[in-house]
Formats: sequence, C-alpha cells, structure tokens
Amino acid sequence: MTETYQRYHAAAARMDALIEMTPSPTDSSREAVRERAEIRMERLQRFLATIGSPQSGRPLIHVGGTSGKGSTSTIIAAILTAAGYRTGLHTSPYLQTPAEKLQVDGRLISPEAYIALVDEFFVAHNRWVSAGNPPLTYGEGFNALMWMYFTRESVDIGVVEVGAGGRFDLTNILEPTLCVITSVGIDHTHTLGNTIAEIAWHKAGIIKQGVPVVSGVPDPEAQEIIRSEAEMVGAPLTQLNMGLTIRQVATSPAGTSWAERPEGIPHHMRMAGSFQARNGQLAITAVRQLRAFGFDISDQAITEGLRKARIPGRAEMVDDIVPVILDGAHNPEKLAAFAADIPYLLPSTMGKRIVVAGLLEAKQGDAMIASLVPVMDVLVATSPQVLGKAPKVTTDIETYARKAGFNGQVILEPDPERAIALALKMAIPGIDAVIVTGSLYLVGNVRGRWFPEASILRTQSPWATNR
Repeated sequence: MTETYQRYHAAAARMDALIEMTPSPTDSSREAVRERAEIRMERLQRFLATIGSPQSGRPLIHVGGTSGKGSTSTIIAAILTAAGYRTGLHTSPYLQTPAEKLQVDGRLISPEAYIALVDEFFVAHNRWVSAGNPPLTYGEGFNALMWMYFTRESVDIGVVEVGAGGRFDLTNILEPTLCVITSVGIDHTHTLGNTIAEIAWHKAGIIKQGVPVVSGVPDPEAQEIIRSEAEMVGAPLTQLNMGLTIRQVATSPAGTSWAERPEGIPHHMRMAGSFQARNGQLAITAVRQLRAFGFDISDQAITEGLRKARIPGRAEMVDDIVPVILDGAHNPEKLAAFAADIPYLLPSTMGKRIVVAGLLEAKQGDAMIASLVPVMDVLVATSPQVLGKAPKVTTDIETYARKAGFNGQVILEPDPERAIALALKMAIPGIDAVIVTGSLYLVGNVRGRWFPEASILRTQSPWATNR
C-alpha cells in the first residue's frame, strides 16, 4: 500500500497545483467575481466537450442550499443505492482526502482508480493547453474528474452537491432530472451578497426549464424568490413546510428520529443532530419525485437508505478518553442548530464542555461564536489549515467570545492538532467532553487522530480506523 499511497498523494498534489497556477485576482468586487465564474463555467463546458461531454447522458440530481446540502445529497444517494441503482455521489469540500468527493454506492474511489483518473485528466488537459487554451482552475479540474468518474463507473444516476451559491457554481453546467434546495442563510457574503434575497437569487439559479424542484427553504422571503424563478422557467415546485410535515423530532448519540405527517410514518437515521430530520425528510420527498420518472423506489428502500446514510464531520460522535463531537458547522445558521443539539448529544451529568473552535477569515465569526457561549466551559481557539483560504486569528475568536459574555478559560493554540491534544489533556476521563467545530477544514485537520487517511483509502470507507 505504501507505494500506491505515495502515488495517490502525488496525483492529489498534481490537482492541488492547479490552485497555485491560478493567478490571484486583483478585483474582488462582486461583479468581477461573477464575471470570472461565468468564464470558468463556459471554459469547463468547452473542455468537457473535448473529452466527450461526460456530464451528459444520465439522470442527475442537483442539490444546493446554504446548510444541509451535503447531508441531503448523501441521504438521497443512500436511498437510491438501497433501491438497487448504481449511484454516483459528489460532495464538497472533502474533510481528509480527495477520494471523499468521488463515491459510488457509498464507497470512495480507490487510490489506484484515482491515480488513473488524474493521469487521464492531465493527458486531456495538456492537450487542451497545447491547443492554446488557458489552464483549468482546481474547481474546473475536479468537476471534470467527477464527470469522468461517473462515466467510467457507468452509474445509473448521479447526485451532485453545489459547491457554493448555485447560479454561477461550476456544477451548474449539468442538465438535472431534479433540483433540490435545502435552505437559504447568510454565508459566502463576499460573493453571494449580504441579504437573504441576494443569496436566494443565487440558490434559485440551479432551477432549470421544466425540471421539478423540491425546496425545504423555511425563510418566506427566500421562498418567494425560489417560487418566482420556478414560475419563470416553468419548473414544477414542491415547497415543504417542515412545521406541518415533521413532528416528534428527537436526537441522541444513537441518531435522529421523527414522524412524517399526516400519516405519522416513523423515520430514523444513524446521523445525529435534530437538523438531520429536515434533511432526511427533504431527501425522502425528492426520491418520491423520482418515481414519476420511472425509478422504482420502495418505502423499504427509503427506510434502508436512511439507516445506512452517514456523513463524516456532522455531529459525529467519537470515543476517546472522553466523548468527542466533530461538527463542521461553518456559518451562523449551522452553528446555532448544532449548539442547540449539544444538550441532547451529551449527558446532562457531563462535566466541562471543552470547545475547540476555528473559523475561516471570510466567516461571520461574532455570530458563530456567540452560539457556542451557552454550551461551552472552556474555549480552545485554533486556526483551520487549508490551501488558499486564510483562517481567523485566534485572538479574534477570543474577542468574539468575550463580547458574547463568555467568562471561562480561553486557550490560544493556532495549530489544530496541538489544540485537540491540549483539549484532551485537560479533559477528565469519564466526566468531561470535547467539541470540535467552526469549520469543516478544522474537522478535517484533526479527524485523522481517530480515522487515519491511510486506513480510509485502504478500505474506501471514511469510517475505517486503526485504533
């Protein structure tokens, strides 16, 4: 495995080099960002045409939204697999290893297949550049890998998560069978806008002419924008009112359950977090829509898919000397929902809750940290490590906490791995708990302590461990 592992990392480094090849823009205005996005989308389509347009020729479900789109995509894919369909899944970003973004029937692409896929991509890319075209960006390149992989694996249907926004996201070149919009909240304001209305316009951009769309968006203003977009392009819209659709939501370390109105149909998932009930119900509604397209998806397949669906880094419970919860909540909406669940995920007799928090610079840090203040006793502020994205400095995180009324101990440790080691060292076994949150990248930085990348690659499962 060692040689293959090294070759896999070399292939990943070749893809990462596309980030370094992309010049840093001098104009960061919203108009300039949009223009660059449109250029990338058009360029990606032209590149894909040179390799046979692998994004075409199969049913596709496109899933966008501010929060919940990764989990919803994962649940939809698990149900489709349980129904007997060979199902491709693309989510973004990955936590620990690029293979997470390329899945078929719940299994990650193997290191050998990833190496071959990257080699194939760069043969086509070198030919593209030699013909006088500009190099692709990392995002364009990985989208191409996704489409090439789905084709190689002869998937029956693909589930594709939007990266950010929607209207100008690179995934929006696809021709969907069904569109799903999970929620609209304040995030990515530097590119999408500062208001719900502006952000909803971007999310609604994945709606296509005549293609059914399922929305779980609760905000009335955002709902109206989605409804207007659907009417404009003649797309049948199913708008869920979760307050009328689900009841008796309960969550614990064992998972999440709820009852579906009006019949009171019970549902259960192994994924913890009460917010997963919304994602699960949205996924159920989406796959039921597919029945109209001839997909044979039984109620038993729905139950089985819900039971098997799992996604790392979302209210993920890990056993160590104390309980550890890993949650990649990275905007105010997500972090508020996660913080509200902490009393249900940890015993009421728990001692100190030691929170390891790290945020990216572009995020709304004050609102995010304020959500944690009622549920933390100690704060370890750290800095997520990710190529091309700046973290907030730890002193800013402390400032946010103090302004929100936090009077407990604060430790500043920029290195994520040392931060988690400090948190575990101060935790009293059998009494305290550790919570890691604020960024998916932060969770990815530390998750290898329990789930080593080499084991994940060997087993093609994000749940593998050598511990």
